[in-house]
Amino acid sequence: MDGTVNSEEILRRVATPLGAPAYAPAVARFTDREYLNVVYRTDPEALRAVVPEPLEFDEPLVRFEIMNMGEVTSFGPYVEAGQAIPVRFGEERGEYLHAMYLNNFPATAAGREASAYPKVMGEPALEVENSALVGTLDYGSQRVATATMGYKWFPMDLAAAEAEITVPTFMLKLVPGYDHRPRIAELVRTRITDITVKQAFTGPARLQLFEHALAPLADLPVREVVSASHIITDLTLSGVEPVHDYLAERKQS
Repeated sequence: MDGTVNSEEILRRVATPLGAPAYAPAVARFTDREYLNVVYRTDPEALRAVVPEPLEFDEPLVRFEIMNMGEVTSFGPYVEAGQAIPVRFGEERGEYLHAMYLNNFPATAAGREASAYPKVMGEPALEVENSALVGTLDYGSQRVATATMGYKWFPMDLAAAEAEITVPTFMLKLVPGYDHRPRIAELVRTRITDITVKQAFTGPARLQLFEHALAPLADLPVREVVSASHIITDLTLSGVEPVHDYLAERKQS
């Protein structure tokens, strides 16, 4: 088969196109990853509509996050925003990643294909304006989220900050078959490792979410802001592992 890429060579690749893959085969190390986190209370009914079994939640809380990735191995700087929901998997407490929006396509593709992050393209931003830390998310030309926090008002305990962002993270891995039915349908788990928290602060915060059909963050409406944090770290994401197989569960039932 001269002139063709053989099977062994194909299996060594991680992504297409073969000549210029969508993302590099590298473990991403994040340097100066900056978080704006706003934890808020929402409607329990709204959470029940999006949290997949066997995950459960105790309180109707959501963490809205904007992350300014100062430098990332193979991806370079970019910004990401999303919603994470505090949940339980049996006795283990963590967060379910509901939605994520990025302005970097390789990071979006790698997050979806190599792992299970629910990433789509968007236009998030994080900057300081008039003594306020301001995070925004646009979908196309439309604003869908605005978060503000007093800039470095009160120091936060570094251990508490680390605990806030290193809880286990759960995601859905859905890969359709050629008949459009799931070929893979798993609940997976990952966690941040090798972390150094450089700075952490808290302060007053507000969050606005705006209706959009294709970026429906406002489907989890803000009823009360509970807490906010501004955290700067270096970290590495560990790989994902499946913890629940929905297709196997169906076969057993």
